[in-house]
Amino acid sequence: MSMPTQGSGLDSGYHPTAGAPHTAAEVKGSSIGELMGQVTSDLSTLMRQEVELAKAEIRQEGKKAGKAAGLFGGAGFGGYMVALFLSLALWAGLSNVMDGGWAALIVAVIWAAIAAVLYSMGKKNAQHVRGLKQTNESVQRIPDALKPHPEGVTR
Repeated sequence: MSMPTQGSGLDSGYHPTAGAPHTAAEVKGSSIGELMGQVTSDLSTLMRQEVELAKAEIRQEGKKAGKAAGLFGGAGFGGYMVALFLSLALWAGLSNVMDGGWAALIVAVIWAAIAAVLYSMGKKNAQHVRGLKQTNESVQRIPDALKPHPEGVTR
């Protein structure tokens, strides 16, 4: 029982666009070494193509992410400026009813409380970060034969 393969390198070299399946007689007439060479060549080509696809996708998505990050950065700076001027307005408003130093201290204490709450929330969220759980699980399922082994180890 044999299955035809596509685009082997037996007679005329590997041509992925040829797409002509080989007949059972062609496959039967090939040695194991030739067949393994074809499989290795096909896997190598597939891996190179997948890496190139991943690079192209990363570049494309990286540009989008960079633009979004820039916009978020601008929004963050705008929010900072709003908070700064609201703080100055609060300080000026409080200094109408009390000494300017005490008004500044009250505004600083308010910002310290906001910072403490944000830190607490950030710390709680950081504890829920689990890393690359799915990637770790899929890597553990790679057969032992495909995993790299230290030099000098023979099997």
